[in-house]
Amino acid sequence: MSGKSNIKFLYVGIVIALLLSILAPFLASPDPDGLESAAAGVIEESKMSELEESDPVVGSPMPDYSIEGLGKSGEVVAIAVGTLAVLIISLGLGKVFNKKA
Repeated sequence: MSGKSNIKFLYVGIVIALLLSILAPFLASPDPDGLESAAAGVIEESKMSELEESDPVVGSPMPDYSIEGLGKSGEVVAIAVGTLAVLIISLGLGKVFNKKA
């Protein structure tokens, strides 16, 4: 691929990632059963409720992928900000490791 097509591919990827982050709050299940249900199958009920009630070691700036008081728009903003942060960090790490190669 040429440099121009690489940049175009990068921009298309960023647009797709942002589009997914905008649509995610509307497409996600309101009753997810991923990690929590898997943990419930492995951890005893008493320990599970103890873990759920304990405070986190490090607080999240946007818990549960949302911003309090903003509803669905808060979820969209939180996920979009997280997506952009991951893309920027990945780009930065890619440039750092590319210089060392």
